Amino acid sequence: MAGQSRVLLPSLMFTALTVSVISTLGAPMVPTVAREQHVSLSAAQWILTATLLAGAVAGPVLGRLGDGPRRRGAIQGALAGVLAGSVLAAAAPGFAWLLAGRTLQGMGMGLLPLAIAVAREHLPAERMRSGIASLSITTSVGAGIGYPLTGVIAQHLDYRAGFWFAALLSAFALVVVKWAVPVGSSVPRRPLDVTGTALLCSGLALVLLAVSQGVAWGMVSGATLGCLGAGAAVLALWIVQALRTPHPLVDIRLIRNRAVLAANTTALLTGIGMFGVLSLINLYTQVPAAAGYGFQLSLTATGLVLLPMSLGSLTANRAASALVSRFGPYRVLPLGSLVVTVDLLLLALWRDHVAVLVLGTFLLGAGVGAAYAVMPLLIVRHVPPSETGSATSFNQVLRTVGGSVGSAAISAIMLAHTPAGGDVPRSSAYTTALLVTAAATFLGVVTAVVVPPRRRATSKSQAVVTRAPAPVARPTDSEWGIVRRGSGR
Repeated sequence: MAGQSRVLLPSLMFTALTVSVISTLGAPMVPTVAREQHVSLSAAQWILTATLLAGAVAGPVLGRLGDGPRRRGAIQGALAGVLAGSVLAAAAPGFAWLLAGRTLQGMGMGLLPLAIAVAREHLPAERMRSGIASLSITTSVGAGIGYPLTGVIAQHLDYRAGFWFAALLSAFALVVVKWAVPVGSSVPRRPLDVTGTALLCSGLALVLLAVSQGVAWGMVSGATLGCLGAGAAVLALWIVQALRTPHPLVDIRLIRNRAVLAANTTALLTGIGMFGVLSLINLYTQVPAAAGYGFQLSLTATGLVLLPMSLGSLTANRAASALVSRFGPYRVLPLGSLVVTVDLLLLALWRDHVAVLVLGTFLLGAGVGAAYAVMPLLIVRHVPPSETGSATSFNQVLRTVGGSVGSAAISAIMLAHTPAGGDVPRSSAYTTALLVTAAATFLGVVTAVVVPPRRRATSKSQAVVTRAPAPVARPTDSEWGIVRRGSGR
């Protein structure tokens, strides 16, 4: 058991990095897929959007399945879906099959909350805070690693080779999970909320369809407004159903805690900025020289431009740990979102040199790394252990939904700024998209400053959680490394 404990965190991090690399695999190859599958850039962008949508739905489902004795089985089942999707995408005879494979790969995006739940239950208290923070930033670290890696594979072979590589990675992750992750959990088993799953999936799909196709259909057309209205109605029905069912897919009541609400809302808005920068830099660097802008870089060179994101995330993770210990998590959360906002504004106003894009990806990693490292710490401190998987999975859902909205909105903006009969958008498309995503991320900064509770409210909420039945002891403030000063914020 001692040996298993030592390899548990590295194994969890490898699994989380694997699915992060695979989930962003489609982004560097959007122009290549559009060219080889004879579809538009906005249509090819769905190989990223479909994965994000699937991840948004898989997150709470796996989170609920993992809050019980079936935890390792849930992780293995998701990885098996990723493996099947990778093989299908690699062998796909057409674009529709490729989208189906990418959708299956999106199941892996729901594994991060399960990894955090495993870490909370099985890691020693002194390693828990740093372990959870390290797991949380694998989203951005994996993206930074995955872009250059898959770029090399796709350029020197073809884009299908990238998906075969994903199949190899997911198969190896299955072996690692079988070897290192404990079989079950001390949390009692709960039934899966099938109705809630169907409602959440349908609502998200309708909203994202309206966002991505609104320009093509017309922003005030019956189809666009109908999808938006129907999606909003279904999501509202999901909230009502979640409040009434004894075992909801996501416990909505926990979200009313102001610390959890701040983490979740900031996750949604920061996710828009993160995937906005990734998508736009990826597209911008590969624009042909004939367009009058861009750099016409190869997939390999584009990947190297995005590589500093991993370095920025790792740097921010170390810095965030020190800042949280000194100032508390409530001050670090808006700082991370503010860095992303400044990064988006920088790129909107100045992107004429590759060095600026490199700086942009580093700042993106730093901002996202700081914000994402703090979010699960806030959530875990304010929910009982029995809800760790569900609560952190909902945070992951909102990150993913933010990415999905950002990806779909960028597709719509690209289409709106593409001349009739052309397939390359004007340079103004990138300026508009960057400013729109910067505005969303800045709302995340405001939320992170305004929403968190004052000291008295925080103490009260923590007392409620402490009284809840908990098979695993909650870490104390000293174990989290948090030193309260001044107002406690």
